[in-house]
Amino acid sequence: MSRVIRLAEVAAKREEKAMPRDGDNNNNNEGLNPEHMRMLEALLFAASEPLDEKALSTSLPEGAQVAQLLARLQAAYEGRGVTLTKVAGKWQFRTAPDLAFLLRREKPEEKKLSRAAIETLAIIAYHQPVTRAEIEDIRGVAMSKGTIDALMEVGWVKIRGRKRTPGRPVTYGTTEAFLVHFGLESVGHLPGMDELRAAGFLEALPPSGFDVPNPSDELAPDEDPYEGEEPGDLATGSAEPTE
Repeated sequence: MSRVIRLAEVAAKREEKAMPRDGDNNNNNEGLNPEHMRMLEALLFAASEPLDEKALSTSLPEGAQVAQLLARLQAAYEGRGVTLTKVAGKWQFRTAPDLAFLLRREKPEEKKLSRAAIETLAIIAYHQPVTRAEIEDIRGVAMSKGTIDALMEVGWVKIRGRKRTPGRPVTYGTTEAFLVHFGLESVGHLPGMDELRAAGFLEALPPSGFDVPNPSDELAPDEDPYEGEEPGDLATGSAEPTE
């Protein structure tokens, strides 16, 4: 009888060891491969620029669940010195915002944007797609040709299409470099009225009827894509678009 009891105890212990722990159960349910996680982490760590899911999937083994792996990796780095951040629809490791002061270096700026360029950039960011005439109408003053040229040279503004109006004026919008520089996932993540007011950029009681536009990356109903022309000529100012 004692031998039977011992055999039962041994069998119970073996069964207990064979049973997965809670953490293992979660991994099995999600079907995430730990080796795929390590490979994803290495790719993002070594990348010099943000990577989208398609680019990551081409470097990972077939069947790797990229979206789920990214979500798990982002959660794993939450609250750490570096965080996994999504900018412009792509993924990149970045220093935690509260630790940015540790890496800040003071150096003279070679070139500063003029007040007119900053105002123009803000108008383009929030009102895109927008034409030169519409920018001047919003600012209330005529704009020199070099203002948009400067923003295009920095890489924050691009020609995105032509409006279906007389003269077929070109429309302007922001670039992916603009999103990456300001840490935005999309133009839809630009600060809204409440955030601007909290930051001191708006008065507590803005003028009646004032509202913050909703910019879009998509072509407007009255906008055609910019094709068959050389935007470089426009960027340098050698050829001025008809507006």
